[in-house]
Amino acid sequence: MEKTEVEEIEIDLLLEALFRRYGYDFRRYAKASITRRIRHLLEKSGHRRISEMIPELLYDKSFLEKIVYDFSITVTEMFRDPGFYRAIREKVVPYLKTYPFIKIWHAGCATGEEVYSIAIVLKEEGLYDRATIFATDFNDPALTKGKEGIYSLENIKQYTLNYQDAGGTCSFSKYYHAQYDSVIMDQSLKKNITFANHNLVTDSTFSEMHLILCRNVLIYFNKTLQDRVLRLFHDSLIHGGFLCLGTKESFQFSDVPGDYERIDNKEKIYQKKTI
Repeated sequence: MEKTEVEEIEIDLLLEALFRRYGYDFRRYAKASITRRIRHLLEKSGHRRISEMIPELLYDKSFLEKIVYDFSITVTEMFRDPGFYRAIREKVVPYLKTYPFIKIWHAGCATGEEVYSIAIVLKEEGLYDRATIFATDFNDPALTKGKEGIYSLENIKQYTLNYQDAGGTCSFSKYYHAQYDSVIMDQSLKKNITFANHNLVTDSTFSEMHLILCRNVLIYFNKTLQDRVLRLFHDSLIHGGFLCLGTKESFQFSDVPGDYERIDNKEKIYQKKTI
């Protein structure tokens, strides 16, 4: 048997142990992505083989926390892909303004930078006070960071450029204050945001959402899991609601019914058709 075939068995056993012992299900993640993450974890752990990590996983909960942190995707930034936020402002906000209240679900929010970005757009468009934003992820340390809203000062120059490219109407410095080597997001932005643990692999729908954002998360799932998550979003959206995916993600090859209209093809913004 080839070495890679043995490794594949070890990976399957590790993921099965993770699911059966703790309920975290990574078995339907894209194979290449999860293999890369497990190899990285192996290097850090000091073990020689993947299978040697299984007993530690089964009996040491602190090792579980390291695995969950390593497996989650925390790459994000303020106004990531500025053209997306410009499209939200120009093509989605006019619809949102017609609703008396607005419910938004930001799935896979990681450390929250993009949650604050959408909050700023809503504030500048006069919609924040009637909005409720649910920001979810399965990574608790990432959620804690998002809830605190404290980020490195060294990134603020790039965030300011992103904000300006996204069509920001104020000075970005209005939304944070600097302290030592960090920036702390303004408290007024946190008022209507709820950070909560939610696992797209195993948990259920949110109800009556007007806007769902889940960008650059589906690319890490296999087709079966992508279908499950797209169905979850479909069932959570009101008719006329909007779904935003990452630039490399789409409904193509999905089993989800094709009852969406493309609002912005480049930025992957879709609107669920009205009845």
